[in-house]
Amino acid sequence: MSPLNVFIGFDERETVAYHVLCQSLIEQSSIPLAITPLRSKTLPAFQRQTSKSQATDFSFTRFLVPYLCGYRGVAVFLDCDMLVRSDPADILTHLTTQPDASVLVCPHEYTPKDSIKFLGNEQKAYPRKNWTSVMVFRNDRCRQLTPDYVNTASAADLHRLAWVAPQHLGFLPLTWNWLVGEYAANPTAHLYHWTVGGPYFPEYAHTDHADEWLSVKDRMLRAG
Repeated sequence: MSPLNVFIGFDERETVAYHVLCQSLIEQSSIPLAITPLRSKTLPAFQRQTSKSQATDFSFTRFLVPYLCGYRGVAVFLDCDMLVRSDPADILTHLTTQPDASVLVCPHEYTPKDSIKFLGNEQKAYPRKNWTSVMVFRNDRCRQLTPDYVNTASAADLHRLAWVAPQHLGFLPLTWNWLVGEYAANPTAHLYHWTVGGPYFPEYAHTDHADEWLSVKDRMLRAG
């Protein structure tokens, strides 16, 4: 069985978040995984200029995933400020039930509670906000996501999924991208997403489910 390609956004300001998310994936997975950090410095194809409005280093590199896979197979993209609580193999079952989908996302419909999020970044409200923070790609059907397109398309077109026809947009349950701090606490969610700020920042150390994140961090650091 070929490993499932999982790409995780990497930002040096959230290094520990990346590694804890990897630990949660390793603990939960029943299948082999090939985990790749998306770091702009290591992606020669990424030539987009940094914008003052982008909150993380991986705001746009996520859209290079199909290209990085040679437009073959299936790949999953995750923001780093997450914790996986269910077998990642289970997310693939939604591809089976949606054979026409090119990419699957969680269709959030919410207005952010606050105007500022972690590290003083502006918390903007816009259509389809957070839809692209978890994506399951059928890479061969996402050939429009070329480096040229990713480098030049507007942020709105990329994050609002203008590059995929409506009939080819698939959906995952919101439990695969549960927005901690925006939604009520949910002990049955498959994936927690600390979109406002993760428990690795002192001001968010007591957010919902922070104790679980800290527990996984402890296991990541275990030796002997």
